[in-house]
Amino acid sequence: MIRHFNFNRKYIITVIIILVLIWSAVGTEFNPLLFRDLGNTVDFIKKSFLRPEWSILPIVIKESITTIQIAIMGTFLAIFIALPLSFLAAFNTTPNLFLFNLTRSFLSFLRSVPEVVFALIFVPTVSLGPFAGVLALTIHNIGVLGKMISEIIEAADIGPQEAVKSTGADNYAVIIYGILPQIVPIILSNAFYRLEVSVRSSLVLGLVGAGGIGQLLSIHFRIFQYNKVAVDVIVIMIMVVIIDYLGGYIRQRVI
Repeated sequence: MIRHFNFNRKYIITVIIILVLIWSAVGTEFNPLLFRDLGNTVDFIKKSFLRPEWSILPIVIKESITTIQIAIMGTFLAIFIALPLSFLAAFNTTPNLFLFNLTRSFLSFLRSVPEVVFALIFVPTVSLGPFAGVLALTIHNIGVLGKMISEIIEAADIGPQEAVKSTGADNYAVIIYGILPQIVPIILSNAFYRLEVSVRSSLVLGLVGAGGIGQLLSIHFRIFQYNKVAVDVIVIMIMVVIIDYLGGYIRQRVI
């Protein structure tokens, strides 16, 4: 009887998955037959991208540095703001349940809004440019890092906290001497990972005018200068590979 029930359950799940895939394919107008014209894309790449305009390389490198600067500011400003909020959002350090739920909801809201939306919201105040990108990344990262750090706080070893409490210390001393020394290396490790994500997000923000190499890429696409787009793409690829490597190396050293 149990074996028959398990067989039916697997059959039902399989049918549901197939129906969901068909539903998604119809909704996205998925049509493999269109790949018959894949040669058009190959010809387009050959004619447009295989002759990079290297004379713009100094400008592209300069904008790449701006992109990295946006990511650095947007990540590390967020850490300084998210850290105190995360103690309110952690169940074991929050003063009361109301503040816990309020802070968690606030962080969820910041996390749910894409960086592009924040960048456009700040345009009337700070206009287009790198600063709008920094603000957008900072606010979104507060939501992401706040939740992450609060979970790290909740998972902190209780032993050092009990040792500090046994000396008659108050809650602030427990946080400073019993929790922070445990979580700082983990926070730094995750911060470098978040920095990698911020660099990629900065590229997208550049498409809406937030500066950096993303904006340069958008301009070159709009004026159909694909030989310059090729240089942008090559520099972006090199930049992402270097940051991935450095981020992974630093994370290994920090933990």
